[in-house]
Amino acid sequence: MDRETFHSCCSLVKMPSRRSWLQYQPSHFVDYMERATAYSKFFRNYLLPNQPCMFSKKFTEEWNCRKHWVTEEGKPNFQRLLQEFDDTPVPVANCNAKEYNANPKQIMPFKEFIQYWREYIQNGHSSPKGCLYLKDWHMQRMFPEHNAYKTPVYFSSDWLNEYWDTIEVDDYRFVYMGPKGSWTPFHADVFRSYSWSANICGRKKWLLYPPGQEEFLRDCHGNLAYDVTATVLKDKGQFPHFEEACQPLEIIQEAGEIIFVPSGWHHQVYNLEDTISINHNWLNGCNLDIMWQFLQEELSSVQKEIEEWRDTMDTWHQHCQVIMKSCTGIDYVEFASFLKTITNNRISFLTSCPGSGSASSCQSCLSETLSALGPHHSAFDLQRVVHVLENMLSNEDFKRLEPSALSFKPDDLLQEIREAVHTIV
Repeated sequence: MDRETFHSCCSLVKMPSRRSWLQYQPSHFVDYMERATAYSKFFRNYLLPNQPCMFSKKFTEEWNCRKHWVTEEGKPNFQRLLQEFDDTPVPVANCNAKEYNANPKQIMPFKEFIQYWREYIQNGHSSPKGCLYLKDWHMQRMFPEHNAYKTPVYFSSDWLNEYWDTIEVDDYRFVYMGPKGSWTPFHADVFRSYSWSANICGRKKWLLYPPGQEEFLRDCHGNLAYDVTATVLKDKGQFPHFEEACQPLEIIQEAGEIIFVPSGWHHQVYNLEDTISINHNWLNGCNLDIMWQFLQEELSSVQKEIEEWRDTMDTWHQHCQVIMKSCTGIDYVEFASFLKTITNNRISFLTSCPGSGSASSCQSCLSETLSALGPHHSAFDLQRVVHVLENMLSNEDFKRLEPSALSFKPDDLLQEIREAVHTIV
């Protein structure tokens, strides 16, 4: 991040107002990045205002996976893929079955899925087993030595994977492989994060709705639509507000292209051909406020669900946090820990010489990323943490947490951040 961009952002109390969908409707057009542009331009034009865009295949042409996982005809290279992954267990969803608002998954050996895929193609893209879709596979975590791809700098300020890499529990980097006709039901990404998705081969159709439009796509019970193209949505008795929803932004993504999906944009995705893609969920200072708002809304929903037991349980508020974590994957305590980890990494970067001393491969990679983004970006990150942390300190549910549940004192952390940022400002 350059100095000019930082100073234009450093006085922000909250994120700038994000453009309304009405500014998109006339053309249904998204910006197309044909060649490399300055990170600061992407930051100002897409991250901050939370708007989608597409990157050309030039951004992925040097990736090993595009060279080795794809045949000369542009199809999945099954032989090479089998050589690399063979018996590896992978998660596979059945697109023809519905479980709640998603597709049920099973674990199967990679070679079994490839055998199914070959037979599916030979049978005219049909199978008595249904349409199976390998998705949410943590390939990068399982095979880091493959160096299959390199995250573009535009998506490198990734707090989500930085945190989960640090605690060595999970990550949000995935590989998807699916035949023509496989699809993903209507949803928004985890924690209302950003996502980027690169087609290694094949084509996808995306239907995107900007934040807020999903409220018109709920049924009479408040449940989100499973398939926004289903004719049942036209039944006013079941979906009373469907006609109020705008038309989705429809995007065709070609082989090699990367789509940037903004925070909180609900979407539904189809594979128009046999397709392999790489997807990261990620977030940073630009959409941290959206994540915090999402967590508050999730907790509020839990509290409404078990309101009748409030007066009969001394630990009712703690139970609400437990339920929220089981549903979303995070509670207020872990969110605070998440902010502390991000803060520590940036203060360490700003107050020490990058590259000095020994470091793990994860720490070394993070140091390289922070160095590439520059000290002004770390200072911006810290300012965003301050804004959200101050908001948390005034939140009644956060105040109810046992002080011993937190591994740090928020007021002390705020002071530490302000001192670190002062050196940059």
